[in-house]
Amino acid sequence: MKADLSVGSPAPSLAKASWIQGTPLSAFRPGKMHIVIVFGTRCGYCPGALIAMERLQEKYKDIGVELIGFANDKAATADAARARVDEWLSENIPNSNIPIAFDHTGEVLENWMEASWSFQYPRTFVVDRDGSIVFIGYPDELESAFPKVIDGSWLTSPEGEQAEKERLAECLIDRTDIAIQLKDWKTARSAVDEGIKTFPDESFFPQLHVTLIIETGDMEAGWDALRRFARDAVEKNSVDWLLAAIWQLFNAQYDYSRFPSEERFSLIEDLSDRILKLCPQLDVSIRVQCYELIASYYHESGQIDRAVALIEQVLESVRRESLPNEDKEELLAQLLQKLVEYKQKERSQT
Repeated sequence: MKADLSVGSPAPSLAKASWIQGTPLSAFRPGKMHIVIVFGTRCGYCPGALIAMERLQEKYKDIGVELIGFANDKAATADAARARVDEWLSENIPNSNIPIAFDHTGEVLENWMEASWSFQYPRTFVVDRDGSIVFIGYPDELESAFPKVIDGSWLTSPEGEQAEKERLAECLIDRTDIAIQLKDWKTARSAVDEGIKTFPDESFFPQLHVTLIIETGDMEAGWDALRRFARDAVEKNSVDWLLAAIWQLFNAQYDYSRFPSEERFSLIEDLSDRILKLCPQLDVSIRVQCYELIASYYHESGQIDRAVALIEQVLESVRRESLPNEDKEELLAQLLQKLVEYKQKERSQT
């Protein structure tokens, strides 16, 4: 499974677009670079994004950069969509001269947003001078990337490659979330499988695989997947994987009463021990996250003394850290609140 519209793809046609302001275009102009921003009239971030893209286009207009706003607003008729988009423009960006197209049939959603696995507005696409897509992302991402997009170095730069990787991962996550909400298990499984294949070193998609099985109600298969995920985390010895596995093993969202509790707690203990061995070499914020999660497990499993000891240990560690005062105070306050909670529980048990 691959997105039909991605970086390097030919840009979809504009031939069927209706225009509400600006000079209508039936096709992208050869030799020009076009910024296409797809927005929705129910999107709170979109007015500011359109204005920011208008400023960006103004800055680079002398080298042939043109901006197009594309409103995705389905309606029964073109007139109804036009009236709604026109009202939205008047209320939100009344003094703008951005050429605005719209499509009441949903074709823009299909050819641009759905085709690129984009589910959130606003989304920007940059069409190069030869008519190919050279950038897909959010408007604020484009502002910082645009100089490299213009000179052609964005696609092969480390920043560009990482941005595209993150975009695809986010799109797969969004696709999975929407499919789960709709109980479209086939689409959800397909997206998760693609995520595991495309991002083999990331813990999120294997974790989502476990969640997906449990969501379908197959607890036996869910337990098998959960054990496998925990074993993979141990094998990788990665903090991200280990934390994800612990979190999943005592996820309060699910009823794990049918899972073998002794084996589940044994897995969590093993994962916790491995994380604690890695903790001294971690950044302080990640270290705090690790200790808090493990202490939470100790607390939930009735090992209150261990939870208290762990929070006290990380408190001392943070106090010794050389950090900006504001950051240190925030971490200490967060940990002290946990310590008070656990000590109160400890006293109630004695």
